[in-house]
Amino acid sequence: MLSCARLIEAEIRRRLRANFDTTLPRFDFLAQLERAEDGLTPGEISRRMMVTGGNVTGLAARLEEEGLIERRVVEQDRRAVTLRLTPQGRRDFARQTQAHEDWVAELLGGLSATDRAALLRLLDRTRRGVRAAITEAGA
Repeated sequence: MLSCARLIEAEIRRRLRANFDTTLPRFDFLAQLERAEDGLTPGEISRRMMVTGGNVTGLAARLEEEGLIERRVVEQDRRAVTLRLTPQGRRDFARQTQAHEDWVAELLGGLSATDRAALLRLLDRTRRGVRAAITEAGA
């Protein structure tokens, strides 16, 4: 499982760099914002991506410089900010997302539709089993 995931991830990283001059962390950052129409705080992004606040701060600064995201002050707490995609960020991310979907479909193209469905079922069952084991271990 891990070797397949690493192979796919390495190829996606390579293609993102070659086709969009971007990185997987930048792609993931934009994906978090794309899913949150009202924006997210840097802390929320940090938790969702499971990275440090420093990583988010650096990425946010570069993406803002490039015009892909914007900062907005939270009305209820003028010290807090939310980050949101700009229209340019939405357009760029939509192109990247479509390419990403195409690449994943290509990389998994050696599997029949039946095999892909079985794989998804087994991965879901595995994920649920691992979560249950973790919950039991922590109890």
